[in-house]
Amino acid sequence: MSAENLDLAATARRIADSAPAGSLEQAAAGSVAVTCATTRNVAEARSVLAGVTPEEVRRAALDLLDRLEAGETGEPGETGAAG
Repeated sequence: MSAENLDLAATARRIADSAPAGSLEQAAAGSVAVTCATTRNVAEARSVLAGVTPEEVRRAALDLLDRLEAGETGEPGETGAAG
């Protein structure tokens, strides 16, 4: 497991923890957090996330992974971040 994956997992966990309970954002961020924490690299994480169901959670999770990989934290106060 790479340090990058662990950093992505930690950021995704913070997003999931601050998202409204039961929201799509919480489900997607939780999926990204667990997947990044348990895979060796981003490519493997992306492959695992491609199998997430339902489809809307899969799309949101892959979109979040793209944003996190690009350096957006998705946390309040960040310019250009979603959320």
